This record gives sequence, structure tokens and C-alpha cells, in this order.
Amino acid sequence: MKSRSLLLSLGIHTTLKGFRYLQYALELCMQDEDYLLLVHKWLCMDVATHFHTTQGNVENCIRTAISHCWHKGNRKLLIQIAGYDMEKQPPNGEFIDILYSYLKLKSLEEKGSAQT
Repeated sequence: MKSRSLLLSLGIHTTLKGFRYLQYALELCMQDEDYLLLVHKWLCMDVATHFHTTQGNVENCIRTAISHCWHKGNRKLLIQIAGYDMEKQPPNGEFIDILYSYLKLKSLEEKGSAQT
């Protein structure tokens, strides 16, 4: 599953700036998982540079997209993907980590089924 499909499945619409920021952030993480170690300092900065905006704007727009998923989107799918119960909306870093882990697992499953 690609990041675009996953974000849409979670109820995050393409009309949100955070959608594009999350999509690009996930692509960066798929290329180098070390981004997950420094989400705010490194990942958000690289996303901001790519989109010619500020790091604060990126973080705020991603937070808005997460809020949209949590309150109006598919919270049940998010919890299912996470594999653990969530009492409250996850912060940016945790949300990105959840989606990255899911995409990585799906990628490995696709590679495994292609080899058989």
C-alpha cells in the first residue's frame, strides 16, 4: 500500500496541506528510517525545505491532518494499524511512526509474495 492510499483510507483529504507533507515525510522515511529518530529537527525541516515553508507550518499542518483523522476520519483503522489501543490523538512523531511501520510491513509482505 502506498502512502497516498493509506492517508486517504484514514480519512485525510488531499485538500489538507498536511496530506502532502505527510505523504512526502513518509516517502523520506521509507528511503531512510533514521528520519524517525529526529522527526521534529530533521524530518520536518526537510519537508519544510522541499515545500518552501517553515518547519512550524509543517508541524502544524501535520497536526491538523492527524486531528482530522482522529475526529472525522477513520480512527478505527488508525488503531488497527497501530496494533495498540489509543486513548488520545497521537502526536506527530508517533503518528508518522505508526504509518511508516505499517507501510514497511506491507512493503515486505509484497516483496515476499512476489518471490513465491
